[in-house]
Amino acid sequence: MSVTFASPSMRAAGSDLTVAISPLGLVELADEEFEVHGPRLNRYAQSWAFYLGHHWGYRREMGEPQVTFNYFKAFADYINNFTFGRGVHFTCAREYQHIIPANLKRIWEVDNEKQAVLWEMGNHGGVSGDAFVKVAYDPEYVDSVGAYHPGRVRILPLNASFCFPEWHPHDRERLIRFKLKYRFWGTSTEGTRQVYTYTEIITDDVIEEYVNDEMIDSRPNPLGQVPIVHIPNTLISSSPWGLSDVQDILLLNRQYNEISTDIADIINYHAAPVTIITGAKASNLEKGPKKVWGGLPKDARVENLVGGTEALPQALAYLESIKRSMHELTGVPEQALGQFMAISNTSGVALAIQFQPMMQKYGQRKMQYGQGLKKINELALRTLFTFEPDTLKYDPETSGVIEDAEEMQVLALDPADPLIYMTDVDWPAPLPVDKLIALNEIQAKMALGLESKRGALKTLGEEFPADKAEEIFKELVEDAKEKGALDLINARINSAILALTGMVPPDGAAPEGQSQSGESDGSAAGPPAQPGAPSELDIMSNEEVTQMIGELVTQAYGTKLPQRRNPDADSASN
Repeated sequence: MSVTFASPSMRAAGSDLTVAISPLGLVELADEEFEVHGPRLNRYAQSWAFYLGHHWGYRREMGEPQVTFNYFKAFADYINNFTFGRGVHFTCAREYQHIIPANLKRIWEVDNEKQAVLWEMGNHGGVSGDAFVKVAYDPEYVDSVGAYHPGRVRILPLNASFCFPEWHPHDRERLIRFKLKYRFWGTSTEGTRQVYTYTEIITDDVIEEYVNDEMIDSRPNPLGQVPIVHIPNTLISSSPWGLSDVQDILLLNRQYNEISTDIADIINYHAAPVTIITGAKASNLEKGPKKVWGGLPKDARVENLVGGTEALPQALAYLESIKRSMHELTGVPEQALGQFMAISNTSGVALAIQFQPMMQKYGQRKMQYGQGLKKINELALRTLFTFEPDTLKYDPETSGVIEDAEEMQVLALDPADPLIYMTDVDWPAPLPVDKLIALNEIQAKMALGLESKRGALKTLGEEFPADKAEEIFKELVEDAKEKGALDLINARINSAILALTGMVPPDGAAPEGQSQSGESDGSAAGPPAQPGAPSELDIMSNEEVTQMIGELVTQAYGTKLPQRRNPDADSASN
C-alpha cells in the first residue's frame, strides 16, 4: 500500500504536529532564521511526531484498522535508559575534594532532580539529535502562604526547537549569542486568553527579554559568558548539529506499520468475508449465524469470496526482516525489548560481547554527554559562587572530609582558580555486575597491595569514598568503646565474685598480686618491675585519660538522670 506523506514543514502547522512540538506549533521565524535553522527544525518535527505516535499522514474510515507499532519511541527510550539508567558521579582535583563534590551534590540533588534532568537531556538528544541546557539562578523568595524557599541553581534542559544559537564563525565551541523563542498562553488586560511570543537574547554582556517584540527587561550578564551548553547527540563532521539515535529507523518503522495494517485488513476480511449470491435475491435470504437457506433456484449459487491468504507467510517474514533491520541499525539487541531469554550465569565479559553494538553506542554517548556535563558543572559552580560567595568556604556541617591538612586542602576557594571548575564524570557500568565476583577481585587486589580501601569503595560505586571511610572509622571507634565498656563490666563482676567467695571465676583472671586461690603470691612485695615501654595511658594526657574513662563508664553503666515526684500533681490526679 503506497502512502504519500506531507512534508514536515507543512505538517508543523497541522493538527498532528501542533501538539507534538508545542501547544501552539512552531514559532514564526524570519527568512534568515528559517534559512539557517529550517532544515533542523523540520527534522525535529518529524522525529518528535514519530516519538509521540503520529506515524500516519491520513486517517482511515471509521472502523478500519490503522496499526501503529511505535518502535521509534521504544528504541529511543531504551538507549536513553541504558546510558543514564545508573546515573553519573562527579569528581574533582584532590585538593578540592572537601568542598567541590558537596557543592555539586547540592546543585544536582537538592536544587534539581538529578536523575530526571539527566533523562530529559538524553531524551532531547536521542530524539532531536541536539540537547540544549541552560544554567540559571533562582533567587530566594517567600511564597503566598509564607513558606521560605532558599536560592538555588537551576539546570534546565530546553526544547531544541526553541533554541537558536549563534557560534563564532571560526570556532564552533564558542557561543557568542543565544536566542530562546517560544509561544505561551497568557491572560490579557481584558481578561481573555491570548497567545504571546517570548524571546530571550543572551550574550556575554547583557540579557534581554521580549514579549511580542516588546522589551520587558534588560540586565547585565553576571557570569560574563552565555550560560548555555549544547550537546550534539551524534557528532557530524563539519556541522554543529547532531543526529538522533533512531533517525535511521524512521522509514522502516513507517513501512512496518503499513505492512501490519495490510495484514490486519486481510484478517478482518476473512473474519467477515464478502458473500457472492448468483441466481437469487439477497433480500429473500435471512442473514445471521446458524441460518439455513433452502428453496433456492436450481441454478443459484452462494459462496464466500476467498483468497489473499497465500501471501501472509511472506508478509510476516518481511515484517520480521524489517524489525531485525531496526535492531541492527540502532544497536539494540532483539532480546532487550522483552523477548524471552533464558536465565544463565553469563559472565560480564560474555554479556558485554553480546551487547557489543549497544556498548559502542554507549561509549559514543559517554564521549558527547561527558563533555557537556563538564561544561554544565563549570557554569553551575560559577553561578553558585557568584550569587552565594559563602559556598567558597569550607563548612564542616555540609562539606566533605579534610583528609590531610598538609595536602594543600585550603579552607576557602579562589574563584579565579580555573582548577576548581574542572570536574570529571564517572559512568557506572550499564550492564549487571555480580557483586560477589567484584568483591573477590577487589580483595585479591588489596591482598597484592594494588588497591586501597577508598579505591575499593569507589570501584563499588560509592560517590563519596572519603565520607564513607570516615563513617567506617567512627563505627570502629564506637565498637572499640563498647567492647571496652563490656570488659570494664566483666572486670567489676569478677572483682565482686572474688571479694565474696575468695575464688576467681573460671573465665576470669586473678587481680595482680594474688594467686588463683585468692591468696597473695608475694609478687607485690618483690622488687619493682623494670620500666618497659610506655602504655597508651602514659602517652595520653590527663584530660584525654579522664575523658576516655568517663566515656567508658558512661557506656558501661549509663547515666542515671535524677527523677523528681510532684506530690501536688499526684494528689490532683487522684
